[in-house]
Amino acid sequence: MKRIAVCPGSFDPITNGHLDIIERATPIFDEVIVAVLNNSSKKPLFSVAERMALITEVTEHLPNVRVDSFDGLLVDYAASVGATAIVRGLRAVSDFEYEMQVASINKKMNDQVETLFMMTNNQYSFLSSSIVKEAAKYGASVAGLVPPAIEEALREKYAQGELR
Repeated sequence: MKRIAVCPGSFDPITNGHLDIIERATPIFDEVIVAVLNNSSKKPLFSVAERMALITEVTEHLPNVRVDSFDGLLVDYAASVGATAIVRGLRAVSDFEYEMQVASINKKMNDQVETLFMMTNNQYSFLSSSIVKEAAKYGASVAGLVPPAIEEALREKYAQGELR
């Protein structure tokens, strides 16, 4: 049986912290699906299609990674793609409290899907997409926080006057 995991998130944009978790999940699973959440209640900087294209670009060195998008319940999406695991990164204890609640309700809705938590690399423990966007919005360098392709995409997006 093929071991499939879903690594979900909004990835607006993907950071080096996200990429670290994805890369570390690839030797554990036969396929890792990076699933971009299409959350209609949020106003993202990048469209779902743009995020998917950027993630595809920065994960092209990982042959067992596939990029997809979803809306609705994560456990329903996981079941629809045959995944038996959800991989989530944790930065701090505060992340754990929220993620444990989500994992518990997911387990209640579908006990065939496990949630696996990975501690983020210490160098990324402060990192979030929101922090990256805020820094980039004001022209600060985000080198080392995001892959170069994402840094360029942020520069281009903010040069177009799309400040959020």
